[in-house]
Amino acid sequence: MINICRAESRFHTRLDWLDSRHSFSFGEHFDPANTHHGLLVASNENRVRPSSGFGSHDHRDMEIVTWVLSGRLEHADSEGNHDIIYPGLVQRMTAGTGISHSETNPSADEEVHFIQMWVPADTPGVRPSYEQRDVNGRLGEGGLHLLASGHQDSDAITIRQRNACFWAGRLRPSESAAIPEAVHTHLFVAVGRAWLDEEGLLGAGDAARISHSDGLYVVADSEGAEVLIWATV
Repeated sequence: MINICRAESRFHTRLDWLDSRHSFSFGEHFDPANTHHGLLVASNENRVRPSSGFGSHDHRDMEIVTWVLSGRLEHADSEGNHDIIYPGLVQRMTAGTGISHSETNPSADEEVHFIQMWVPADTPGVRPSYEQRDVNGRLGEGGLHLLASGHQDSDAITIRQRNACFWAGRLRPSESAAIPEAVHTHLFVAVGRAWLDEEGLLGAGDAARISHSDGLYVVADSEGAEVLIWATV
């Protein structure tokens, strides 16, 4: 079964410094019929204006993966981590027993555009941790690449959820890629447009919520596409 969710159907948060679209119930936006797909409980597309951002706030027992599409995002947390996240750098934060962090746009003149995705940890109460990896070289090869996994794959950053994997791809014009097989798959078109078998064309911000994804393919249109995929139980 495939459910297509168009960009404009998402919950919308608009502040003077933030433009955010939420794929699932988040914050003040709540729909009991739209709280998750498989283990994915948040997929927020954020645009933060220059010299602003999210001040220090707390998380617990959540695996949080951040993916920047354009601009730069400054991360700082209570564990002493302080980094700049840029396009092609996959970042994971394990909230564990509790962590405070901030996410701000350090630029004085450029917006930052990023996706932040959450899955619950499979083991509560672990020590908070942080990991990141530059994957631009792999993405430049085309195709889909496993970037975060609960199976401690050598080429992926590790998340504390054994039943979830995160894939990303910068598909070249007209390139096709097999969608990972899973009970629940969430396909998000971050940049460009792509075809999903008989379901038709998906534009930037559109998503497909798939149950049992065996044998499905995604195909970039004539200008290419960047896609993000969560495969979970």
